[in-house]
Amino acid sequence: MDGTAITIIILAIAGVVTLAIYVLKGVLDQLPDLFESARRAREAWEQLTKKKDETEGQPPPVTVPTADNEEPPAAA
Repeated sequence: MDGTAITIIILAIAGVVTLAIYVLKGVLDQLPDLFESARRAREAWEQLTKKKDETEGQPPPVTVPTADNEEPPAAA
C-alpha cells in the first residue's frame, strides 16, 4: 500500500469515529427529556387509577328533582 491509501483509510476511520460520537451525543442529550416524559406518564397513570379506585366504591351521584311548576328558560 502506498501512502495515499493509508491516509484515506485513516481519514475514513476518523470520520466513522466522529460520526459515532456525534450520534451518541445526540442520543444522550435526549435521555433527560425521555425520562421526564416517562415520569409524567407514570404520574398520570397513578392519578387515573387512584381516581378510578376512589369512585368504584361510591354510589352514583343523586340528582335533585326540579319543581314541576317552573318554566324552562326561553330560547334566545
